Amino acid sequence: QVQLVESGGGLAQTGGSLRLSCAASGRTLNSNAMGWFRQPPGKEREFVAAINWSGGSTIYADSVKGRFAISRDNAKKLVYLQMNSLKPEDTAVYYCAARTTSLANQARYAYDYWGQGTQVTVSS
Repeated sequence: QVQLVESGGGLAQTGGSLRLSCAASGRTLNSNAMGWFRQPPGKEREFVAAINWSGGSTIYADSVKGRFAISRDNAKKLVYLQMNSLKPEDTAVYYCAARTTSLANQARYAYDYWGQGTQVTVSS
């Protein structure tokens, strides 16, 4: 079994930065792709970013490309989402997710494990 716990959310101003962390416990995820999704108020959960098992390949949603960066530290079993130049439309609950395979993917159905989410609010 895998447990994912997100942290680092909070309140930021437009143009500010936050860094989210996702801590994995249980079985090792060093060979698994990881992703970040978000669910804005009243909307469906959407893809944000994904990273393959080694960190050598990443995918981003167009809406965050150039502003967000996903990374991982397999030794510490941590995945990060660095969020810069934040906008009010980035306000959402952010979820960490893990696949059981090594390739990054942007589809929700491709992920088998999910965290409980962390709230990010960007004020204008």
